[in-house]
Amino acid sequence: MKNLIVYISALFLLAGCSGGSTAQKSLEVYAQPPQPRVQEAPLAKKLRDVPEIDGKKITIAVYSFTDKTGQRKPADSIANLSSAVTQGSEVWVIKALSEAGNGTWFEVLERIGLENLVKERQLIRNTREVYEKELANGPTQLKPMKFAGLILEGGIIGYDSNVAVGGIGARYLGVGAQTEYRVDTVTVVMRIVSVSTGKVMLSVATEKTIASSRSGIDMFKFFDLGTKLVEAENGYSVNEPVNYAVRAAIEAGVVELINEGERKGLWKFKKPKTESKSERLGLNKTKVIPEKKPVKVAKVSPKIKVVPLIPRSQIAVLPKTRPTLVERMCDPKIMEITEVCAKDTEELRKLMKVGVEKHVTYEWMMNVKNNAELYKVCNKNNICFKNGAEMYRWEAWSAWLAHVNKGKNFNLIK
Repeated sequence: MKNLIVYISALFLLAGCSGGSTAQKSLEVYAQPPQPRVQEAPLAKKLRDVPEIDGKKITIAVYSFTDKTGQRKPADSIANLSSAVTQGSEVWVIKALSEAGNGTWFEVLERIGLENLVKERQLIRNTREVYEKELANGPTQLKPMKFAGLILEGGIIGYDSNVAVGGIGARYLGVGAQTEYRVDTVTVVMRIVSVSTGKVMLSVATEKTIASSRSGIDMFKFFDLGTKLVEAENGYSVNEPVNYAVRAAIEAGVVELINEGERKGLWKFKKPKTESKSERLGLNKTKVIPEKKPVKVAKVSPKIKVVPLIPRSQIAVLPKTRPTLVERMCDPKIMEITEVCAKDTEELRKLMKVGVEKHVTYEWMMNVKNNAELYKVCNKNNICFKNGAEMYRWEAWSAWLAHVNKGKNFNLIK
């Protein structure tokens, strides 16, 4: 009896070591079956990350994408009549084409159910001819079906089972544990054919492995001189869905077709917008400083006061007032227009640093490399300077030149 307890304890110990009670996993799956969910594409991220096409969508048709393997589901002891792979893989082809580049690449036309589509169009046409014949313009015309410039052909051309088989196990005194695995492979080939010429433009082949594993423990032992038999078994297996592998291989083929077509020059990827150096530094946002306009002072008519006439002999001679410092040092007109104290035009030219400071047009600055960093301030006439002080000096000098030329005082400018 003690030996029986020891063996049962060893059996439960092995069950715990084989991945947290495989029996418990089986019971969890049975007790809480998964809820229906939307199946995400195996290569959803790769399909989304395909760059957009530089142009309009490509109109493409898929007529069939069949199982060409002729393989049946692998079975160890019985003849299985079920096919090894799905017989409706064209739906995955259409879905992958529709989702490539977030739906910006292909416009897929319905051709799998073409016979049903033609019958339905004929039904619509007949109904309109019967019930709309009294209309002024006759029965409403049915829009023509859209035709495709490209056709995608291909299929599942290979299913190789037991490509790799292996495992590990151990048994001692009738108690043992084992783990087994098996690897199958599915191969998909697809091609794009031009409708106008019949030429095969692209062809790619992809494959996906299908992994299956099984682990378990068992006990087979006789006690009491072979009169009592104890037998127990526990196990758990995981099989990768064949449908999932087929879909992953098809999506990889669609992504590779797009990349191969770009490499061969059949289409181009849309280039992402890149910022120029001036845009990254924020220098293209040129500060426009409004031109400084002189303040106009309204002229006030003097009020005339009538005083009695005084003889000249009685008028006291007043001393002449001395000129102010501003009147002695500055030309009043220059001061009024430029707000700069200068005696004449030549002194104003030196104060304004005319000929030393440079200014350029906005177009020249943006076309010549590295000048956007040097000239940072532009006026409303799109003339750019190194700083605001240079711009104000140039504006004042230009105002004085305009005044001089307007009065035809060319002798003031050398």
